[in-house]
Amino acid sequence: MSEELRVVHLDEALAVVDKPAGMVVHPAPSHSGPTLVDELGDLLGGGADPERPGIVHRLDKGTSGLLVVARSDEAHAALQRRVQRREVERIYLALARGRLSSRTGTIDAPIGRASRQRHRMAVSGAASRQARTHFEVLELLSAESYLEVRLETGRTHQIRAHFAAIGHPLAGDTTYGGERKYGLERQFLHAHRLAFDHPLSGERISFSSELPDDLATALEAARGPA
Repeated sequence: MSEELRVVHLDEALAVVDKPAGMVVHPAPSHSGPTLVDELGDLLGGGADPERPGIVHRLDKGTSGLLVVARSDEAHAALQRRVQRREVERIYLALARGRLSSRTGTIDAPIGRASRQRHRMAVSGAASRQARTHFEVLELLSAESYLEVRLETGRTHQIRAHFAAIGHPLAGDTTYGGERKYGLERQFLHAHRLAFDHPLSGERISFSSELPDDLATALEAARGPA
C-alpha cells in the first residue's frame, strides 16, 4: 500500500481512509495506473460493480482527505442508504478566489455535464441533478476566502462547479477558472471531516484530517506576511 494512503479506521464492516491528492479512487477508461481500489485490495468488499468493490462515495483525483469504504455487501448497502438520505456528514476545507460577501450561505443549483467540455460539470448542464452546498467563511484574506464547506448532496465536482458558478473558483483549480498560485499544483480542496452512524452498531463515529502540507503552505502564503 502507498505510504501516502492512510487507513485511519478499520473494522469488520468498513474502513475510513485518508486519500492523498493525485490518487484516483477507482478504475476508469480515462485513467491508467494504480487506484485506491488497487491499493486497498482485499480490504474492500460489497457492491455489485467488481471494478468498484466497497466504494460508497468518491473524491476527485486532485482532492485529498477522508472517505469511507465498505467491506461487505451489508455494510455497502447500509452506507449507500445513509449517503442517499444525506445522513453522512462530509465537511471540506477550501480556498476560494475573492472575498465572499456573506459569512455563511447555501449554493442551491442543479449540476450536469458541461455541453462543450465533457470533463467539466456546470450549473444547469446536461442531465442536471439537484445539488446543494453549504459554506461558512473561516477567514477573509486579502484576495481569497478560506472556507468550511458542507455537502448536502454529492454530485461530481459539486463544490468546484458551484463556487466557479458564483464567481469564486477554488485556488489552483484551472479546470474551473482558478489560478495556479501559492505553489499549488491542484485545487485547494480537502475532505476534512467525516461523520456517520456505523452500519452495524448504529454508533455515531467521526473522523478528521488536517490540511496536508501543500495546502497548509498555500494557506500561509495566501495570508501574506505575518
